[in-house]
Amino acid sequence: MFIVKKKRIEKQLDKAERQRSMDVKKVFVIGAGFMGSGIVENVAAKGLEAVAYDISEQQRERSRKSIAKNLEKQVAKGRLKAEEKDAVLDRIEYVSEISACKDADVVIEAVAENKDIKVSIMKEIEKYAKEEAVIASNTSSISITSLGSVFQNPERFIGMHFFSPVPRIPLMEIVRGYQTGERAIKIASDLGEYMGKTCILAQDEPGFIVNRMLIPMLNEACFLVERKIGSIEEIDMGMKMGLNHPMGPLELMDMIGIDVELAVMEVLHEEIGDSKYRPAISLKRMVDSGFLGRKVGVGFYVYHEDGTKEPNPKLLEIR
Repeated sequence: MFIVKKKRIEKQLDKAERQRSMDVKKVFVIGAGFMGSGIVENVAAKGLEAVAYDISEQQRERSRKSIAKNLEKQVAKGRLKAEEKDAVLDRIEYVSEISACKDADVVIEAVAENKDIKVSIMKEIEKYAKEEAVIASNTSSISITSLGSVFQNPERFIGMHFFSPVPRIPLMEIVRGYQTGERAIKIASDLGEYMGKTCILAQDEPGFIVNRMLIPMLNEACFLVERKIGSIEEIDMGMKMGLNHPMGPLELMDMIGIDVELAVMEVLHEEIGDSKYRPAISLKRMVDSGFLGRKVGVGFYVYHEDGTKEPNPKLLEIR
């Protein structure tokens, strides 16, 4: 019992020491969608101030409810005390003006995987972020060097690619653009480690490290569905039972978002030119049909309010 308490105290002291030595106290997240909300929750859960910006009041409210629900689950499982949950929520602020980033130490963009949208956001950040702030993008495929060219000082711009669900996945890709400075790398890495992530440094190549390997597998799973080589459930079960993956590729795409995966594939196919990154036709048809995954209740699976799911029967018609 004494040993357990000692280790817990040592862990708390280590965390306090890392926070004192870190230059980050406030993190400003642009975009309160699935990824942005996850980043905000993770930041606040580690004791830092988190500010979430989204132009949509509806999305801000959805994010607020989602984070509260996630924390309630942690309390119900005994992983978090009720007062700790309240403290986490108190550290989160929602804003409707991007100018509120002016006193943030790190600004993280987490909007749609669309270069034009991201560039327009970067131009706004440039107007308001303080000079010493590190600015990061959560992009999973778009060139950090290209996005960083917007800034007068591109040395402070870096990629911080989180993986979903952010509070649970202990990995972050730190992506170095051609002009990213050492200070930005250190601050991004320190913040990532403080958030409980193992950070891997990737160079600015399309897809970085993980998606460069992952996307062809996800795409191939779509081809298997199109050609009826296996059912949706069998394809997922094959990867879970055969390769010990915690989630099947089709389940994973539903969680991330079919539209997000399609956007990543299109960027990789355009940048690399290799046919293995050419998006399956079924993905495009699914996006056109509004089958975007869990966030809308239907993707490769149909998700019910009681927590159950079943294969989407409509996919048989998408050929």
